[in-house]
Amino acid sequence: MDARIDWIKGMNFVGESEGGHKLLMDATADFGGNDLAQNPMETVLIGLGGCTAMDVVQILRQSKQNIESFSVQLTATKEDKHPAVFKKIQLLYVFEGYNLSRKNIEEAIELSAKKYCSVSIMIEKTASISRDFKIVDLARMKSKE
Repeated sequence: MDARIDWIKGMNFVGESEGGHKLLMDATADFGGNDLAQNPMETVLIGLGGCTAMDVVQILRQSKQNIESFSVQLTATKEDKHPAVFKKIQLLYVFEGYNLSRKNIEEAIELSAKKYCSVSIMIEKTASISRDFKIVDLARMKSKE
């Protein structure tokens, strides 16, 4: 895997993957930037969320779960001193769908955490990661109408 980071100006950078996909990064004003894009630590956090989200969706598709909407909400705390690495990350998986299986969702999250999400496995070497999920059963909501 290869990537390249080019400096634009100030603290504004563009990263490009070997596939040609581009990502803008900037720093906050406190660090000389204009806060026009996510900073590198936010990019890592978003990468973690994207990695596990893709795993979970793929696994749940295989078990024929009827998901209408899905998101992962991430909250991270960092060390106070440099290097200000992540020390704790909380993930909340939120599912909306019809008759979703709690067991299948638990298994999908567990497989992502322990086997498939390489970003998660790397980050867990320095930070604790907790995971929880919430299911909004649209079938139950519809029957109450």
